[in-house]
Amino acid sequence: MAKASFWQRGEALDYVNSTEAVIEANAVVVFGGRIAVAGCDIAPGELGSIHVEGVFEFPKDSAAIEAGANVFWKDDAATASAGSSPSDANLKIGYAVRAAAADETTVLVKINA
Repeated sequence: MAKASFWQRGEALDYVNSTEAVIEANAVVVFGGRIAVAGCDIAPGELGSIHVEGVFEFPKDSAAIEAGANVFWKDDAATASAGSSPSDANLKIGYAVRAAAADETTVLVKINA
């Protein structure tokens, strides 16, 4: 029978910054086909932490987002947006935990859900 050994809880993961710039704490990090939020400043080539579970406040575009709606990350605009499916430029990041009106500038999102 195959076995697995416990490594860590999984809300936050170890992450090596493979870029040439510092990843600042709370920066949005695209992690494969998922979203993560940097838990600390991570220098180039260094190990840090990224959060892959939880509820985070993201900047959003000018469209209203209903509670429970899927939310997508527009990497080119660095904003969250409602939608029904991702396009090439958008990555599903989770769902809105409460409604955000069109005039609100942020939305609360349960990430990777």
